[in-house]
Amino acid sequence: MLKFYRFNLVDVITFILLGMIVGVSGVTSVAAAGNTTIKTIKIDGSSTVYPITEAVAESFQASKKGAIKVAVGVSGTIGGFAKFCRGEIDIANASRPIQKKEMRACNKAGVQYVELPVAFDALTVVVNPKNGWSKTMTVEELKKMWEPEAQGKITKWSQLNQNWPDEAFKLYGPGPASGSFDYFTHAIVGEVKSSRHDFTAFEDHNVLIEKVAADKNALAFVGFGYYMENQEKVRAVAIDNDRGGGVLPSDETIEDGTYQPLSRPIFIYVNMKAAEKPEVKEFVAFYMKNASVLVKEARYFPLPPRAYAANMEFLKTKRVGTVFEGFLPIGLTIDDLLKREARLYEN
Repeated sequence: MLKFYRFNLVDVITFILLGMIVGVSGVTSVAAAGNTTIKTIKIDGSSTVYPITEAVAESFQASKKGAIKVAVGVSGTIGGFAKFCRGEIDIANASRPIQKKEMRACNKAGVQYVELPVAFDALTVVVNPKNGWSKTMTVEELKKMWEPEAQGKITKWSQLNQNWPDEAFKLYGPGPASGSFDYFTHAIVGEVKSSRHDFTAFEDHNVLIEKVAADKNALAFVGFGYYMENQEKVRAVAIDNDRGGGVLPSDETIEDGTYQPLSRPIFIYVNMKAAEKPEVKEFVAFYMKNASVLVKEARYFPLPPRAYAANMEFLKTKRVGTVFEGFLPIGLTIDDLLKREARLYEN
């Protein structure tokens, strides 16, 4: 049987007042929580630069004890610049300089930026450890393998070198949205984005490593850091650029400029308006202060300390723009990069 309860006027008023008190205290709690909102720095772009920036982000967040969050995405260099020039992110990771069409997009949106080189990378051609024939490859052999004219025609190792097996190779690489793809095609084929299309593309270099590790006849190109983390799974190919035999990527060959044409600087781009925010300014300062150590931990090649000090000066003096003309010269060394940066700063 249902029971009915009668409330007098005092009960009703008391109930309403209690509800109002609970409601006000609830609003006060939300407002109080709102006062402790965590500030977020948004970064996106290159999968090559990602391991460095992510390492910096983790150390920075730990030092701030959770007061600042750094969100690092991976949409490729092209995707990162698209977001950057729309003002959607504070910092873009880039494995190549900003291109002219991206400059125009940023200019149209009123986005000014500072270009900061953070490390050198060595794009590394990797094969399966069971591949005992292509320990060294010439630039011409790589071009013959990857150029657009090779599609559907050059499919076997023996077509590149008569001493190699008469077996079909399988190609993997970063996709066309990647700065690594842009640089590789420019350096090897001679024109940006000029490539055969019948290769399998993945933006995640770890996936490229796994594909090569699973197939004796596979070949890919990846960032040096990804190779170094997986040396038990894949083998690096020495590159012969007609200067006296094959050269493997290493600290020495990057520093002295002999690993060519696949060594290159990599960058972050900082939105100048975002750089006015204390948390972004503090993050960039932390990045430059700790880059020498964290770049090495990510298995890339740090720049000299004076380069990171110069970067902070560029940010402080608002030296906006780029020292490049929308493309990266092939064969650029660390010394060449520093001279180029210094010239613009002096001007």
